[in-house]
Amino acid sequence: MRSFVAPLLGFAATIHAHGYLSSPMSRTGLNAQAGVDTCPECTILEPVTAWPDLDSAKVGRSGPCGYNARVSVDYNQPGPKWGSAPVITYKAGDTVDVQWCLDNNGDHGGMFTYRICQNQDLVDKFLDSSYLPTEEEKQAAEDCFQAGELSCKDVSGQTCDYSPDCTSGDACYRNDWFTCKAFDGEGCQGVDNAPLNSCYTSIAGGYTVTKKIKIPNYNSNHTLLSFKWNSFQTPQVYLTCADIAISGTGNPSPSPTTTTAPTTSSTACATPVSTVGVTFNSKTITVVGETIKLAGSISQLGSWDAGSAVVLSASQYTSSNPLWTGTVDLPTGTSFEYKFIKVDSSGSVTWESGSNRKYTVPSGCAKTVVVESTWQ
Repeated sequence: MRSFVAPLLGFAATIHAHGYLSSPMSRTGLNAQAGVDTCPECTILEPVTAWPDLDSAKVGRSGPCGYNARVSVDYNQPGPKWGSAPVITYKAGDTVDVQWCLDNNGDHGGMFTYRICQNQDLVDKFLDSSYLPTEEEKQAAEDCFQAGELSCKDVSGQTCDYSPDCTSGDACYRNDWFTCKAFDGEGCQGVDNAPLNSCYTSIAGGYTVTKKIKIPNYNSNHTLLSFKWNSFQTPQVYLTCADIAISGTGNPSPSPTTTTAPTTSSTACATPVSTVGVTFNSKTITVVGETIKLAGSISQLGSWDAGSAVVLSASQYTSSNPLWTGTVDLPTGTSFEYKFIKVDSSGSVTWESGSNRKYTVPSGCAKTVVVESTWQ
């Protein structure tokens, strides 16, 4: 993992609240699963006016998908582990569960919303891995997402309260957004009353916050679902987004040509899973008689014993895509180190070079994740 010890000292002093979209899994969450983003809940826009006018803050470099200054990652441009393919496909008009993850270190209540921008030409700028949108394009997209807010009131039977921390007549006195409990009460944790560590955060453990949204009558092979949370009492707005597809209304809007990214089978749910099927892919060129195995620091990966390591499959191996793959069911929250090893026909073992790889099994709703690797 990357380390930013000196800048982190100053940055941590300004952090109060923390959260990110976790179902469908956001770009931020996927990058954390890949072991790159050491604090997915720290993707933050600050200092800004977050209250009482929920829409007044200009997004700047944060854009609708967020910028994490802690690890210097701009989520408005697809990266090597996220952003190049949808993590889930919704059907137009369906009502679905969505969920974000709140860190126990900073529950400042407030209000949150989900949005879909139906300007595909604009969204396409955020789906191109070779292009970083300008701040003007980021703001234009944010304006489009604001116009495409998925109102709490769109879902029949859903309770749409007014924030107890907002006074009648203030700009925040609206119930089309979702609201948390009072800041001096249960805050956002009080929405689900979920147990600690019901979702993954790196600071102090997380709580799920679940609501329902109605997918608009819009069709796209690849678009974005944007999550926005305005924190109460702190000048902070949290912006993250997930890559999704919407089907069911005719010919889908085209998306730009992209490379395949690791995907998460993201199932909306209120109760987190206890185990996750983690698929490990390793692109490794081999010759006849050689096998690739996965060895690691936990018993499921053989406890560093090459003889007990997980044997990967070459069923999808081609000369242009030398893929070895295997899936292991692991308990959520498990952290471990691992390496790929090459075993030849005589039984001789060659270990990957470099430092051990590191991974933490995500907590939340995703039943499967894919970890992409290339032999080093």
